[in-house]
Amino acid sequence: MPAASSRSPAARAPRLRARLPWWAPALAVLSFAVLLTLVASPAEARAVSVPQGLGPLLELLAALVRGGA
Repeated sequence: MPAASSRSPAARAPRLRARLPWWAPALAVLSFAVLLTLVASPAEARAVSVPQGLGPLLELLAALVRGGA
């Protein structure tokens, strides 16, 4: 009867290193900075003057489809 191996097959396999492309962390940092800027500058928000509801959005989309904005 052969002796049992002390190492598992997973431990004997060579380690694979997963490397991210350079743009992956850069994109994450850029996204975080943009969102932080949007949240940190409430003076730019004009929520009171924006029309509420789905109607104005549908009218805008219909105007874009017709070719006039």
